[in-house]
Amino acid sequence: MDTIAAIATSSGIGSIAIVRLSGANAFALAQKLSHKETLEPRVATLSFLYDPSNDLIDQAIVIYFKAPHSFTAEDVVEFQCHGGSIVANMVLHSLIQYGARLAYPGEFSKRAFLNGRIDLSEAEAIAALIETKSVEAAKMLTRQLKGELKNFVLHVRELLVEILAFVEVNIDYAEEDLPLDMIEKINEKLLYLSSELLKTYESSKRRQGLIQGFKIAIIGKPNVGKSSLLNHLLSYDRAIISDIAGTTRDTIEEELRIGTHLVRIVDTAGIREAHDSIEKIGIERSIMAIEESEIVIAMFDNSKHYDDEDAVILNLLNTYASKKKILKVLNKTDLPRLFEVDYLGNDFMMLVCQQDTQALVNALQRILDETAHEDTLLLTSVRQMDAVQKAYENIKSASLLLREGELELFAFHVNDAIMAISSISMAFERDEILDKMFSNFCLGK
Repeated sequence: MDTIAAIATSSGIGSIAIVRLSGANAFALAQKLSHKETLEPRVATLSFLYDPSNDLIDQAIVIYFKAPHSFTAEDVVEFQCHGGSIVANMVLHSLIQYGARLAYPGEFSKRAFLNGRIDLSEAEAIAALIETKSVEAAKMLTRQLKGELKNFVLHVRELLVEILAFVEVNIDYAEEDLPLDMIEKINEKLLYLSSELLKTYESSKRRQGLIQGFKIAIIGKPNVGKSSLLNHLLSYDRAIISDIAGTTRDTIEEELRIGTHLVRIVDTAGIREAHDSIEKIGIERSIMAIEESEIVIAMFDNSKHYDDEDAVILNLLNTYASKKKILKVLNKTDLPRLFEVDYLGNDFMMLVCQQDTQALVNALQRILDETAHEDTLLLTSVRQMDAVQKAYENIKSASLLLREGELELFAFHVNDAIMAISSISMAFERDEILDKMFSNFCLGK
């Protein structure tokens, strides 16, 4: 393989930038760059770095990882130079002039996978760990680097292979006496597997916000205080506030940290019967924001009577009640009450969002913490989610066929379930699928 190089740290100003080199010629190229005859493996060596014209580039720390004791299982050299884009790029450019090639996105991790240092689940955990938006997700992903998801896959696969072996015996040696309780035991295992897979899938689907950032939509009719709430949560005037209904014509999205979670909070256009085409588009985007959010804050105005526009909001809440976490907020409670609170039931909180939103923040944090602390594995990618869902569906189909005595078709679906669950941690047969997956990684990883 080519010897590859890339800057492994993010762009910008910092005290240190790391340039990473991997491949059969990594040590020789490091010698050229550092003018060092020897580099002791796993020892930090302070060295001057020189370009091909013998001009001094920088003084840096050089660390040599001798194969196979490195991330990629190849010879790897890391140069810890002074931060900033100029020096790191000079080091990278010199390595390329000496004979290295610029690494493709994710190529270091791809080589680690191909050389058996990590499996696919660990590779995806690395990518997700870089992007994660919460402390809890970082902890879960670190456990996956230690093989938690891989061990789960192996456990499911072993049970399925055991089931398949029983059935193959029944197909090939039907005239032999087999244990009478075999079918019952197989059904028990299938029921257990389908339960575990479904629980893992649904829990992971609920917790995707741990990695991507949970999305919170603020909805309500015009002038209930949605923009005021956003501004108070952000501690600055992000949204325009006006007594004129329909001032917010589009969704406004900002990031905000609540406890240990980084969330995306969306101020939506007031939901009502639109008066023009632009407002209609804004309201359509408000509905879309609800669809895309894990949590919905529905606001109502304490100083106004309940009306048809409020009824529309409550109908929307009923539509999404089983899919979203919903917080009903009665705002402007410092003003005389006109709103008929019976429409809200008992599960609402009272607020003056221009003065104090701590009660709401506490409620949001409780929801986020409860979601984060579910005691199940976290699937980190759409690919993993699809694999678990496919395995689950094949197991359910196999269960029906077993009851009907269709053992050949039963074995076919069990085999498909084995292939689906195994794909989470094992290699694909087609190289282009691997290329596509690892291309989503950042340079230097």
